[in-house]
Amino acid sequence: MWRNTCKLLSNPNYNHNLLKSSSYSASNFNVVFGWAPSQATHYYSSPSSATSGSLELGISSHKSDGVRSFSSSSAAVPAIVDHLSSPLTSALQLGRHYSRCYWELSKARLSMLVVATSGTGYVLGSAGSAVDLAGLCWTCAGTMMVASSANSLNQVFEKNNDAKMKRTRLRPLPSRRLTIPHALTWASSVGVAGTAILACKLGLGASNLILYAFVYTPLKQIHPVNTWVGAVVGAIPPLLGWAAASGEISLNSMILPAALYFWQIPHFMALAYLCRSDYAAGGFKMFSLADASGRRTAAVALRNCLYLVPLGFVAYDWGVASEWFCLESSLLTLAISALAFSFYLNRTTQNARRMFHASLLYLPVFMSGLLFHRIPDNQQSLSEDSLGRITELEPIAQGSENFKPGNQETRSTTGKQARSPASYASAAPFPFLPAPSYATS
Repeated sequence: MWRNTCKLLSNPNYNHNLLKSSSYSASNFNVVFGWAPSQATHYYSSPSSATSGSLELGISSHKSDGVRSFSSSSAAVPAIVDHLSSPLTSALQLGRHYSRCYWELSKARLSMLVVATSGTGYVLGSAGSAVDLAGLCWTCAGTMMVASSANSLNQVFEKNNDAKMKRTRLRPLPSRRLTIPHALTWASSVGVAGTAILACKLGLGASNLILYAFVYTPLKQIHPVNTWVGAVVGAIPPLLGWAAASGEISLNSMILPAALYFWQIPHFMALAYLCRSDYAAGGFKMFSLADASGRRTAAVALRNCLYLVPLGFVAYDWGVASEWFCLESSLLTLAISALAFSFYLNRTTQNARRMFHASLLYLPVFMSGLLFHRIPDNQQSLSEDSLGRITELEPIAQGSENFKPGNQETRSTTGKQARSPASYASAAPFPFLPAPSYATS
């Protein structure tokens, strides 16, 4: 069959008739394989141009040596055969196209950061030194799906705004690589699947999706408070991970969410300052747009950096991490605070970019230190039991020293009055609160 095709193609009087009557025209290629017409015409030239036809297929419109025509046409046939006989190649190209679109639609890098915070919360909330790897994987998978769904819905709702911004106009929806129904189908599918995986903590998973897609996203075009609402959304994933591991939400579980909340404010303030013109063109109500001098923006960033300073000590004081984390966290937070202070003194694009890059470095280093220096629950319980034994032995020892034979009054009053556990708590995190006092009888 292919030999007859080669003979027909080598006939210069037949080649244009073949191209006119061939069922594999450019439009057919476009319909069947999803190729652009320009790709199909690379192999089939227009009959109206004999010169271009001779260049594309290597066939001269004038009479020439038959061997030469046969060799040139036989060189073109394998290219046609390859594209006719390789639907797998087209399927791979289609798969790469949609994979790229889903990657961008889900904001995969941002979603992976959310997964990292959720995984850190899961490890911190795990009992003892052992971590349930299966539970960790399921939690991370569910968090990734919920975050991808929220980010996809965010782009669906902001399609027109993204088209006006240089930073976002090449996203899948503004560039029309995907349609809105397609994006909604993808977002709903992964959102339902992720929420189902996190069914044990349905409230947290669903609330994070609703807050981001249906509260934070529309609020970006209404009021600058959207930055603080977005910070709340970003603080939920580590809480979700902790609750999935321990089955409860305790006071210790609030340390990492607090760090994420305070970290997001200087991070987004720097970003909003750098992209002021883009946000203005997109119609977003960002805090930096109402601050022409940038002084208030820098002040908010600096203030929230300072809020991060005591978190290392709180983690140590509450028994979540060792004293080394307290030292490392304090040095790290002072470094980013110094950059925020530099931005406050001199509000330039360069200083804002430095603070932004420092915020990108801060979070992974903070979480890594917290994981490396964490104190498992079994060690915490051992230290608490030891402390309890010491406090119980103190009144007995003092009673034996004060005991005198025949003195019934002394014997009846041996030992101290039991004190509330709150009296042993350090007042360092909140120095403005008075230490509790207890009346002695």
